[in-house]
Amino acid sequence: MRKNKAASPDKEFSILTLDDDKIMTLTLQSYFQAMGFYVDTENDPFAAIKRIRTGHYDILLLDFLMNPINGDEVVRQVRMFNKDIFIILLTGHKSMAPPLKTIRELDIQGYYEKSDRFDQLELLVEACAKSIRQMREIRAKNRELNRAYMETIDLIRKMVDAKDYYTRGHSDRVSYYGVCIAKAMGKDEKFVERVRIGGLFHDIGKIGVPDAILQKPGRLTDEEYAKIKEHPVIGKQLVLSVSSFHDILPMVESHHEWYNGNGYPSGLAGEAIPEEARIISVADCFDAMTSKRTYRDSLSVAQAAQELVRGKNSQFDPGIVDVFIRIIEENDILAGAKSIFPDHVA
Repeated sequence: MRKNKAASPDKEFSILTLDDDKIMTLTLQSYFQAMGFYVDTENDPFAAIKRIRTGHYDILLLDFLMNPINGDEVVRQVRMFNKDIFIILLTGHKSMAPPLKTIRELDIQGYYEKSDRFDQLELLVEACAKSIRQMREIRAKNRELNRAYMETIDLIRKMVDAKDYYTRGHSDRVSYYGVCIAKAMGKDEKFVERVRIGGLFHDIGKIGVPDAILQKPGRLTDEEYAKIKEHPVIGKQLVLSVSSFHDILPMVESHHEWYNGNGYPSGLAGEAIPEEARIISVADCFDAMTSKRTYRDSLSVAQAAQELVRGKNSQFDPGIVDVFIRIIEENDILAGAKSIFPDHVA
């Protein structure tokens, strides 16, 4: 047997040992605690399942033949709510072990035939610990990358807001309304997140529009409006330069396309317009109509809703408008947006 390592004071990994033989669980506890693991013992399979559900364990060492249920059934129940715990199955006799097919199906990481020597089991546990450490490092790195990603989004959003005081907060609210619509449509989490980010970035191309046009206190001339209409193409060019933002490209480029094909920049129509862009189009126009500008007052929610209905099949996807109208009727959505973004001009 290899010499046991000294116990680690910080207990980096936790183990639960499950066996209806108390001597076995106590032996395993003593052995792996001496190696620096935090080790709990359990002799009741149902109690063990409950402990895993309510607590945190990195590794489960469990016997195969137990009462009232065997180890494979314990694993089957655990895997219904915990896919992360590493599991090593122990058995007194190889002939009594479950078939290899069952071990694979239950995502069991190791198999150990009991003996008075724990060398092989120790190697299996160390391999699990190494994998867990690597997974923790990957997750920490992903959190770090996600934090940097979100900081980049926030920086660019603020840059767009800084271009035009009177539309400050517009992208936040468009994102909020877009998420409300996507959720009400039953879209999955990835789709909803894509709409959230796309809403924040849909007007990024306005960075390339002269301040004199964006901040003009009156109505725009035809030439000035033509400059404004360039912002989806400018936005597309900016987004293409950052690979991690490519999935929001349809919303940046196509949120001013019209359902009847009379929009810009490409004249797309109907379902040729990406669904995310059709959602952002409705959210964008609703916020624009319910926001005050220097050259006009804001519309009420009811008035804006009427304009959305009037634009069905021409400017807007009728099904998406219907979903948003239902949200408006069921919730005070404008008050909800203002409560989330209290410092923004509405």
